[in-house]
Amino acid sequence: MHTILLNDKNGRIKIIKGGPYVVTGCIPLVEKIIIPVDNHYEYQTGQEYPLQSEYALCRCGHSKHMPFCDGCHEKVGFVGNETASRMNYIDRAERREGPQLTLLDDNRCAFARFCHREEGKVWNLIDKSDDPNLRDEAIKGANECPAGRLVVLDQAGKEIEPDFEPSIELLKDFSKNACGPIYVKGRIPLESSDGMLYELRNRMTLCRCGKSVRKPFCDASHITT
Repeated sequence: MHTILLNDKNGRIKIIKGGPYVVTGCIPLVEKIIIPVDNHYEYQTGQEYPLQSEYALCRCGHSKHMPFCDGCHEKVGFVGNETASRMNYIDRAERREGPQLTLLDDNRCAFARFCHREEGKVWNLIDKSDDPNLRDEAIKGANECPAGRLVVLDQAGKEIEPDFEPSIELLKDFSKNACGPIYVKGRIPLESSDGMLYELRNRMTLCRCGKSVRKPFCDASHITT
């Protein structure tokens, strides 16, 4: 079913002006908990939600029926204007060249901290990517970044990306006492409230606390909200 969704024009996320994210196309929804393990972080699967052909996810942060919309955005006067740059990732990302890998970084951080590895942070590991073990750690750290902030290129300039099935994960960060963003995986189309399609990404995080200044994307405001 998931593979079919990749070619299903109805499988997408639609941003409603002043309202929720409406998800169509039987996209799986699951909770993932960010767990600290020594000097790095791992995902632990939490609640798995029944498969639905359509559902609406809260965007304002005030729903009493989380993660789903219950209409509270109207009561609180949520505006939710989309303010993030619509430039393509490659055009806004900075490059860091290492001996075996290149790191692209667009600074859209969701503060999930998977870039923190046992041997150091991804940026430092890129500088030492001629070491096979550190190269693997750099790739893993970048690939586990839910925001898609970090992308690794091989020596031929090809992206090294996991082959994700389309899915949506609701991140929880108990060590920060926070409900994290909506982690969108597997190149699910994201349609703006004005009908424009955002760049297709393998990994991205959407704000669900209502406080991001980079809507619709997460800017880690949930950590202090």
